[in-house]
Amino acid sequence: MDLQLKNKNALVSGSTKGIGYAIAEVLAKEGANVIVNGRSDESTEAAAQAIGHNTRGIAADVSTSEGCNQLLEKAGQIDILVNNAGIFEPKEFTDIPDEDWERFYQVNVMSGVRLTRAVLPGMLERNWGRILFVSSESGVQIPAEMIHYGMTKAANISLVNGIARLTKGTHVTVNAILPGPTASEGVSRFVEELAEEAKQSKEEFEKDFFNHGRPTSLIQRFAEVEEVANTTAYYCSPLSSATNGAAIRVDGGVILGT
Repeated sequence: MDLQLKNKNALVSGSTKGIGYAIAEVLAKEGANVIVNGRSDESTEAAAQAIGHNTRGIAADVSTSEGCNQLLEKAGQIDILVNNAGIFEPKEFTDIPDEDWERFYQVNVMSGVRLTRAVLPGMLERNWGRILFVSSESGVQIPAEMIHYGMTKAANISLVNGIARLTKGTHVTVNAILPGPTASEGVSRFVEELAEEAKQSKEEFEKDFFNHGRPTSLIQRFAEVEEVANTTAYYCSPLSSATNGAAIRVDGGVILGT
């Protein structure tokens, strides 16, 4: 299927690895002019070269207003913005200090707020644009083991709900993607560490995780980053024009209900 993305300018924050990298790669293969973003010049340039298709890399720390400004100054006109930058860390609620709450909020929420606030006026003026927030099923079913993470992902969904209202009557759309447990590099590394601690194979740990940790999952496995990226790319395209203000599940059926 041709997603009609040729020559669209796309920026994917936090895209040197994992879901963000996979999204950038699909968009580039579909003909978009892609900008990948990470915190270091080395990782950002390596990702851009690996993706190819004239992908550009711009290093900037989007958890700060200064970093977002630096990224935006170099990026130029943006037709597609994917707010993917994010961090996660399982931690007992009573052990989470104020500093962690602030750090998670700045990375997972404010990065998207700042970038969206900057690109939305131009999209509305040109009467076309796509903004995606990569949220999570954890924004709907807050995980007890990382409540601070779930809070930020719920905030992403709330932002989409509100910002989409500002696009009424235009060809600009704002949506959220809700991945479920996904085998990104960070998650896979974390799973390997936990499996080693439990003296289990990775396969045994994954089976136990879905039996007890995410029993509502219908696919009973970790999604691949490419599966999330393919869905995201569609909602970046002109073909998704009738979807706006939506929370789009790529969660493997983890979320109960419709």
